[in-house]
Amino acid sequence: MLDALYIGIGLLAMIAGGDLLVRGAVAVARVLRVPPMVIGLTLVGFGTSSPELVTSLQAALSGAPGIAVGNVLGSNIGNVLLILGIAALVGAIAVDRRALMRDGTMLLVATGLGIIALAQAEVGRIAGGVFVAVLSAYLAGTLIAERRRATKAGQVYMAEADLLPARPARILPSALTALAGLGLTILGARFLVEGAVGLAAAAGVSETLIGLTIVAIGTSAPELVTSIMAVRKGEGDVAFGNIIGSNIFNLLGILGVTALVTPIAVPAQVMGFDVWVMLATTLLLLVFAVTGARISRREGAVLLAGYAAYLGWLILQA
Repeated sequence: MLDALYIGIGLLAMIAGGDLLVRGAVAVARVLRVPPMVIGLTLVGFGTSSPELVTSLQAALSGAPGIAVGNVLGSNIGNVLLILGIAALVGAIAVDRRALMRDGTMLLVATGLGIIALAQAEVGRIAGGVFVAVLSAYLAGTLIAERRRATKAGQVYMAEADLLPARPARILPSALTALAGLGLTILGARFLVEGAVGLAAAAGVSETLIGLTIVAIGTSAPELVTSIMAVRKGEGDVAFGNIIGSNIFNLLGILGVTALVTPIAVPAQVMGFDVWVMLATTLLLLVFAVTGARISRREGAVLLAGYAAYLGWLILQA
């Protein structure tokens, strides 16, 4: 019971902290006249992924690699099957082909690099450095390309920034808000990891299973909120870009930064099944996006059914 309470407190603290972090950082950036596309591509992207990053770091440093790796893979699987599925049921999601060519290709590269690193049984500092370098190059290349020639793909990132309310702000209060959000996120991650480890021991299941399910779903809440907000505003391409960007950040940023801090042992369970589910869901996402240049409500229902089947399989194997 106490473990479940810790998980609940941790998730609530991380959701609130992540929201404060994004709002504070974006407010500072606006005061400093940072271009909206830069805000959407970096601050919003990293901010909504902050719960996953802090959780994986905390888990790896606490000696719980199953939660660290399971959180990343489970988030990527859940982002596509669960979150995009729900968003598509709210309203069909339009897909910009130019954005898909650039960001979809990067997602495939990130997925391939992730599989190669995970297959080594340990994601070490060298792999982590490569991941962070590739992510940095991708972000820099995107910003340079958009400055030379603005595209519809770039407008997606600007729209992500516009989803947040623009209110007059000063640097100091905004910076303090961002710092408070970061602190709350870190505190929430400690509660979450401690509760997840305890729950796994009490239930007699692996930490990886808890990481793939409860932890991954909980830390993906910001992506769910952002995606539903975008669809309800008629900006389905923002929801699609949010999911692809989040999955790229999860693999290259979160796994990369965590491995740079401390090498991560890869549970055998992950390589035996879950990493291939992640690959399959990524390919399915891109196939749905290419056909008709949108994710329809019917395809959203297929994605949700796939997630239900995935969870069912995990429970049966527990």
